Amino acid sequence: MRTIRRVFWTFLLLLSAAWWLSDPTPMADLTHVFAWRAVLLQYTGVLGIGVMTLALVLAVRPVVFEPWLGGLDKMYRLHKWLGITALALSMAHWLLAVLPGQLVGLGWLRRQAYSAHPLRTELPVLEWLQQALRGQRGMAVVVGEWAFYLAVLMMLLALVRFFPYRYFFKVHRLLAAAFLALAWHAVVLMRVDYWVGVLGPPLAVLWVAGSVAALRVLLRRVAAGRKAVGEITAITHHEALQTMELTVAIKGRWAGHQAGQFAFVTFHTREGAHPFTIASPWTGDGHIRFHVKALGDYTSTLAQRLQVGSVVQVEGPYGQFTFGGTRPRQIWVAGGIGITPFIARMQALAHAPDGKAIDLFHATKVHDAHAIGQLERDSQAAGVRLHVLWDERDGLLDAQRIAAAVPQWREADVWFCGPAAFGQALRRDLLALGLPAEQFHLELFEMR
Repeated sequence: MRTIRRVFWTFLLLLSAAWWLSDPTPMADLTHVFAWRAVLLQYTGVLGIGVMTLALVLAVRPVVFEPWLGGLDKMYRLHKWLGITALALSMAHWLLAVLPGQLVGLGWLRRQAYSAHPLRTELPVLEWLQQALRGQRGMAVVVGEWAFYLAVLMMLLALVRFFPYRYFFKVHRLLAAAFLALAWHAVVLMRVDYWVGVLGPPLAVLWVAGSVAALRVLLRRVAAGRKAVGEITAITHHEALQTMELTVAIKGRWAGHQAGQFAFVTFHTREGAHPFTIASPWTGDGHIRFHVKALGDYTSTLAQRLQVGSVVQVEGPYGQFTFGGTRPRQIWVAGGIGITPFIARMQALAHAPDGKAIDLFHATKVHDAHAIGQLERDSQAAGVRLHVLWDERDGLLDAQRIAAAVPQWREADVWFCGPAAFGQALRRDLLALGLPAEQFHLELFEMR
């Protein structure tokens, strides 16, 4: 989380600094509301399109950034922050454009003439560019306004949790079309002398990257090279846990995966892809497993809708929840269905031990004897010390219980997968007891 926070604020600060160094308006000219309005319109426009561009680039799931940002789950969290920021900046930009005129019409504000700082006369190309764009300004204003309304609607729908996912993933594509319209709006209405300042090169890179990303979204080419067709070859139901285990035989090309990674699986085209942690290590035989828990309207129907022979699409792998690190001791904490990546890792360790001392704490609301028995066999084969805590029998798991069970916990890497509130509370309490923040690893398994 600290990494994506740094990236978020660094991006905003660098883009703001580049704009400040490129804008030629002297402070002495900012003597009234309409002078400030002209400058802030440029600033919010530049920052807004920059933030929206980065959000769109992350939306096409560029795996090259995963090692730097901590995995696709962290990238999607950054994408969400950027989306909210783009919404706020777009609203501010729109208000700056329309509100002063409304206030003048009501007689609450007196219009004052303002002339923008002249272009740099030693660069005739700027005058030519301004003349070339001047005829498009009227259309750019109209297109930008309607694209703004569409983008705001799409961003608000993305933040509404009860908006069905099967509709969300379809309408969210419209943001790509809105971006292309807003990018053209920005190019036409932005001061042309920005292009020869410090702001020019990064803005050009962002504009090109955002346009390419938008086209990939509109043409449905997101992660096209990371998709494979598979067939369900086995289904095991765990009724007490409201979970089913699916074995999928990959028919297309699959690059393999590390234990702890996840994939997007499309069971039904109309519903779209959903993320699921891969519940098995890669052995090269073309088979991978998923544990699917009935958590929502759609996943609750899969037990009745899927059968052996069903064709699915698998995209991935993604994620950096891969149990790395140089410390000789690890503590794993799983809440409910969050046990899945640890199952895959234990099965991998059974064939290739890494020599680490590992304690696995599994907190569960439901005690399923068959599932716990399999977990015990996997932990014994991997040399992992297993602690099963059934809420009804053992109470809730917390930082103090972990510290009491593992005296060397301060020297361990802690890997958590489970409910978000549980993970946040555990991280807070362990850090308060003295665990260094960089030793706590968790998956942010929320894709919107």
